Order: sequence, then structure tokens, then C-alpha cells
Amino acid sequence: MKILIRLPNWLGDVVMSTAFVAAVRKFYPDAAIDAIVKKELSGIALLIPGLHAVHPFSKQEYPGLKGAYRFGKQLRHEKYDLFFNLPASLSSLVLGWATGAKKRIGFAKEGGFFLLTNAYKSPANVHRVDEYISLLEQFTGKVISELRVELAIDKPVQRDKKRVLVNFNSEAESRRMPVDKGQSIIDTLTKTFRDTTFTFIGSPKEAAFVELIIAGAENKERIENFAGKTDLAGLCGLMAASAAILTTDSGPAHLANSVGTPTVVLFGAGNEHNTAPYNKQHLTVLRYGKLECEPCVKNTCKLYGIPKCMQMIDELEILGALTQYL
Repeated sequence: MKILIRLPNWLGDVVMSTAFVAAVRKFYPDAAIDAIVKKELSGIALLIPGLHAVHPFSKQEYPGLKGAYRFGKQLRHEKYDLFFNLPASLSSLVLGWATGAKKRIGFAKEGGFFLLTNAYKSPANVHRVDEYISLLEQFTGKVISELRVELAIDKPVQRDKKRVLVNFNSEAESRRMPVDKGQSIIDTLTKTFRDTTFTFIGSPKEAAFVELIIAGAENKERIENFAGKTDLAGLCGLMAASAAILTTDSGPAHLANSVGTPTVVLFGAGNEHNTAPYNKQHLTVLRYGKLECEPCVKNTCKLYGIPKCMQMIDELEILGALTQYL
């Protein structure tokens, strides 16, 4: 049997889909399991255990629905038996239809659900991992338990207990740490943990934001800026070698959690019951929790101008959370 899985389009969601891939592998142990993933995230897909091949898909190279169809048609020679679609995307449904897979399984979220042979209802208000798993449960008629999100990397024998990673970035402004709050937090951390180096991470486009925070911070001799200096696979290795990570609700939070790094996640917008890192061991989730608007799912804060839910997070709680891991 040959199985093709269309992975999600966001870093955190790809990480959360690893439990789905593991479950498919458990149900079909003799199958060859391939995946399609956004080209920028192919480095992470290569770390997902159990995948036979990864097909990088670029919307720039294959634009629009016609492009998705052309890409899918190129895979017809693989003669897939099953195609599982995880993104809520019409182009992904077109792509799956073009592969000619015998059975195409997905949620009936998009207008093109008729392109699926097996369309199911997505469960409401559940964690993203459980949402993906429900697709396989509805298709197979069997309950799946003992889920874990995991990436396969060469983990170091011993972590560097003197290094903590810091990620204050997010695609959404409402989940990004305000600059002044970020400076206040890092000053508190460097004053408290005097023998620890704090390493900022981020993508190349986030480097300027990180530099702005560091520019106004104290104790710069114990602050590093790795933003834009690692690829995703290298970032996973750095996470696995660090004592802990302090991060906003973002892709790196899920990456760190998937490689077993103690993770402290600061939530602003976004609902931790749906999108917090899934593995509960060595995980602490913090939010202010006293505003009537919490949690929201908006990308910008129209009420306060800045994400006040991030601005008001108690720094003593952050210290307490990190202390248990250092």
C-alpha cells in the first residue's frame, strides 16, 4: 500500500501533525508513507519519523489552483492508495484529486470537499493534534490513544544547563511580545540567572525585531542573537542542546516541545486549549488571564493597540517557571 499525506502549511501545525503520521504508520505498518509539504518547511518534514519520501510544494512555482493540479498530476505515477488532506485549503484538495489516489480523505471544510471520496466533519473546540487524529479515527472506525508529538533528531547526551533560548517573535502581532516588555523580561532574567546565557532565536525576517529588543537590554555580554542564523533542522538541534526555552505561542514552541526541551510558553491571543504544545511533560503555559477579551483569535489588538495580554504577564511567574528547569 502507498499513502500520501498533505501536511499543514504552518510550522507549528506541521509539528503537531507528527502524531497523525505516527498513527497512520501504526495502522498501516507495511505501507510506504509519503508527504507533501510547503517547500519552506521541508527541512522539518524530513525529521518526521516514518516518512518514506517528502515532496516539497511551492506556490510560487505552482501558483493557483492550476498550479496545484499540475503538481498533483506529476505524482500520478506513484499510484497512491490513500491521500489524507490536513490543511483547510481548496488548493490542497485539488492537488489530492489530481494525484489520482484511490481514496482521498479529509475534512469537509472547503468548497471543494466534493473532490474527496471520504469527507468528514471536523470536531469543534479540540486540540489541533486531536483534530487531525479524528480524521483517521473517522476513516478507520477505531479509537487512537497514547499520542505524542515528536521529531527525530540526534539528541545530545547532556544539555547545556547554562543556555536558555528566547523567542519573542510571532507571525501575528497579537502574539508577539511588545519590545518594552521583552526588554524588561530579559533584564529580569539576566539579573536573576547570572551564570546563564540567553540566546534569542528567530527567522531572518524577525532579526531586526530581535535586535531592537537586545539594543535596549542590560547585561548584553550574556545575550546572544541567533535570529536568522540557523535553518529549521539546526534550530531543532540547538533546542535539544539547551536547558529550556522561553517562547511566545509560535512554531518554535512546538519545535522545542517535540524534541523534549523544557518549554515555557507565554500566551496572548490564541487559545492554549487548541494550540498549546501537545506533550505535557516539561511544559509550562502562562497567560495573564484577567482581561475580558482573553483569549481572542485576532492577529492584531484593536482594543488596546498593543497586545495588553502579553504586556501584563507576571514576570515573577516567568522566573518561577524557568527556575524549575535551570
